[in-house]
Amino acid sequence: MLMIADILLVAGALGAGFYCYVLSRRLRRFTDLEKGVGGAVAVLSAQVDDLSKTLTRAQSTAKSSVDRLDDVSTRAEAAARHLELLVASLHDLPEPADQKTVDNPFFVRGTTGIEGRQ
Repeated sequence: MLMIADILLVAGALGAGFYCYVLSRRLRRFTDLEKGVGGAVAVLSAQVDDLSKTLTRAQSTAKSSVDRLDDVSTRAEAAARHLELLVASLHDLPEPADQKTVDNPFFVRGTTGIEGRQ
């Protein structure tokens, strides 16, 4: 009986050793940097770094665009206020004196100074 217990104990130890060997091979393939999850994690990490750099550049570009747009809109508002003042000041001008109405706005050269020509 003692011998059967020792044989079962050795068989169990060999089975556990084989199971550990199979698990270690699977784990090694799982964490392989080229094919396994380790490779996927390395690629994703590089992509996250690239996206972070791109996002930083996009944010700085957007900030400079917002600053320029703010400056341009401030100048446009100042110009609009100035134009409003100019238009308001035009309303204060007196009406023009009696103007001659011109029937023909084009200049017509007369024939009075040239002799022999009509």
